[in-house]
Amino acid sequence: MSQKNNRKLTLDLKTTLAETRLVGLWRLMKGFRLLYLGALIAVGIGAFSRTFYYRVVQEVLDNVLGHDEAMNKLPLFALAFLGLAALEGAFSYLRGTWSAKTAEGITLRLRNYLYDHIQRLPFAFHDYAKTGELIQRATSDVDALRRFYADQALGIGRIIALFTVNFVMLLRMNVKLALLSIVIMPIIVVMSYWFFGRVSKAYEQYQDQEAKLSTALQENLSGVRVVRAFARQDYEMDKFNRENWEKYRRGKRLLVMHSLYWPVSDVLCSAQTILVMAVGALMAIRGEITVGVYVATMGMVVWIIWPMRNLGRLIVQVSTGLVSYQRVADVIRQDREDIEIGDVPDDTRIRGTVTFDNVSFSYEPMEVLKEYKKDDGKDSGPDKEEAEQKLVPVLHNVSFHCDPGQVVALLGSTGSGKTSIINLLLRFYDYQEGSIKLDGIELKDYARGLLRRNIGIVEQEPFLFSRSIRENIVYGAGAREIPQAEIEAAAKAAAIHDIVLTFPEGYDTVVGERGVTLSGGQRQRVAIARALLKDPRILVLDDATSSVDTETEEQIQQALDVLIPGRTTFIVAHRIQTVMNADLILVLDKGRVVQAGSHVELIQQEGLYRDIYDIQSRIEEEVAVELEPEVALETVYVSPVEDLAAITSDFVAEATF
Repeated sequence: MSQKNNRKLTLDLKTTLAETRLVGLWRLMKGFRLLYLGALIAVGIGAFSRTFYYRVVQEVLDNVLGHDEAMNKLPLFALAFLGLAALEGAFSYLRGTWSAKTAEGITLRLRNYLYDHIQRLPFAFHDYAKTGELIQRATSDVDALRRFYADQALGIGRIIALFTVNFVMLLRMNVKLALLSIVIMPIIVVMSYWFFGRVSKAYEQYQDQEAKLSTALQENLSGVRVVRAFARQDYEMDKFNRENWEKYRRGKRLLVMHSLYWPVSDVLCSAQTILVMAVGALMAIRGEITVGVYVATMGMVVWIIWPMRNLGRLIVQVSTGLVSYQRVADVIRQDREDIEIGDVPDDTRIRGTVTFDNVSFSYEPMEVLKEYKKDDGKDSGPDKEEAEQKLVPVLHNVSFHCDPGQVVALLGSTGSGKTSIINLLLRFYDYQEGSIKLDGIELKDYARGLLRRNIGIVEQEPFLFSRSIRENIVYGAGAREIPQAEIEAAAKAAAIHDIVLTFPEGYDTVVGERGVTLSGGQRQRVAIARALLKDPRILVLDDATSSVDTETEEQIQQALDVLIPGRTTFIVAHRIQTVMNADLILVLDKGRVVQAGSHVELIQQEGLYRDIYDIQSRIEEEVAVELEPEVALETVYVSPVEDLAAITSDFVAEATF
């Protein structure tokens, strides 16, 4: 790609936003305006060629046919007809080519920008934004903009050019017929304006409903296993049918509005044409105009009246483009997360000293964010004071300190704030009160990109892409080439290597969407291998062993015991057996640290930790007695014992809280 084209495709589209949608659409054309201007000029030349064709017809009828002395000019007029046809065809081709290049170039840039922009939006945005809604805006609405630039805007230009050229030419031929040919134009314009407002609203409602339908379909496909496991197909079908019926109802209303416009405009335009033809015929009979003028006038009148009828259609269709622009602009208007902005140099080597000092944090709830709706480019959400009143506090005065290479365990019930601490460490969110320091420097002084390149995380619900196992493992290593030996070393450390070798394609085995062809434990181990290959200074295991059996957990723990030294590690867990060897155990309850210390220290204290330990030990002993006669069976992809152990361990963990 040339440097010039690259500049066209890398425009920051946030600079194109405007409160007036037409201004925004004009700014969006930056880099393509000259090409589009060429298309408009081609439209004008094509319109002139078509109009001049009727002037040639008039000349032939009035001054050539029936005049023997002028018959020798007939071949010249025939060549003129061919030349005008060729000229119109050539510029029609250029118009189509240049407008297509403009439309496709703008939408290519827009799709690329939206894809990149959505990835860089903060987590708070994705907390409330629906996937189907974003997909709808990045596909259907972008395609509506493509049609706007390729057909609709240029179509309006073509109609205006045809009307102007034909009307001026008709005025020069006969003022009376020229004025008579535009009698209905005010009616068409007013009617089009009336339909414009109503179609805009109807189309916006239709697009909103289509987004809801896309969301319903996306959620159903993502959760198809849950749907089938609970035999909820009929329920999901009813829910989808309701959304689909509402889309049908809104689409029908939109089409009815279009259908109402056409008969009315057709009747008006037909009446106008008949009127001009009748008056022109009477004038020709009375000798007020020649036959040539009459024939030329009728041709020009057609290209005045019917383009005006299509102008109304295009005005109505343009409303859909304006609505789609606003929907796309609402996404572009969202502020991106600053990834590389920070006071700490990018080449800083992080050691891993972490200090939380009276940190408090609150999530902004979904309702607050949803209230920020755009109206003509302006926010209409609640003020800052009202939004702060709706914040949901999750952490209260959390304080702890860990040195490089130490293992910190976060233990607590669901919703106690364990994952929130990790989210703050990665700067997925920023804390409102207190201080977090990394190597003695305030965490907010670090660029988010620098932090995330030095922190490896294995989440509670690991996400695998629909790619090969090799590609999923090397995903976190950046752009550098990873030797196969390093990939296998990470896989061995995560206790997944031997299982991968049993697959027919080995490391080239493509896992399904979200890794569905692997068991929960296998997905977890691939995610652990991905984090280990990254070789981070800080390692986060967010309940990473919750989906593995006891034997595999022991293998992973042995590997981690070798890899953890020199690397600060945070382990989020429900089970005490997972965190017993940690240097510091933080017991959280309702967003507060209620106990802190090592296992030996906490087990000797009265409190929540010892209560959890006693309950889990008793439950595991009872479960072990009941499961003792069971025979362990394993398959290549899914291990029932593994899943049973995971279910049992989760039950044990949750039962204690």
